[in-house]
Amino acid sequence: MVPTLLAVFVIASPTSATVWDSGPGFCTPEGPAYYALELLTTRNIPGTGAARVTADVSLPDKSPFSVALTSDGNYAYAVNVSIERMKAPRQGHLVAWVTTREIDHIARIGTLDDSLRASGSVSWNKFIVLVTLESSDDPNQEVWTGPIVFRGMSRSGLMHTMVGHGALVQENCAAYGYGD
Repeated sequence: MVPTLLAVFVIASPTSATVWDSGPGFCTPEGPAYYALELLTTRNIPGTGAARVTADVSLPDKSPFSVALTSDGNYAYAVNVSIERMKAPRQGHLVAWVTTREIDHIARIGTLDDSLRASGSVSWNKFIVLVTLESSDDPNQEVWTGPIVFRGMSRSGLMHTMVGHGALVQENCAAYGYGD
């Protein structure tokens, strides 16, 4: 048996994300910029499979300093959710939300407009961005009631402890949304 070599090339530039190529005919698209989250479909709603959904996270422009802080000392971030390659649903309203990883704090970003965009803010270091399909457009709604259509986690939220690995196997990290 002749061994087969599989080459992996990394192409990086200051203006683009990393592209991985593991052979002829296989190339994944560039991922979002570092402070952008790619939201993935939950496949709960037909027509969402080809959609490209991102949540751009940035520092608000309102601060005279390079960062903005809340009154309790947390960083304040602007979040801009946008959906491409998808039609707006015929019934219901797409609503963007942010929540902590434990889902113990939830904040509504807002209803996506006709261009399938919504803007808001978040002041948590680790958070999840969700887009749900709601039956009504109630700006006072405090928690989603419709199905989750898209979901994504902040870069800092992807960092986790070694709980569930090696000697610390008491808790399964897959319960927190992380792979094996």
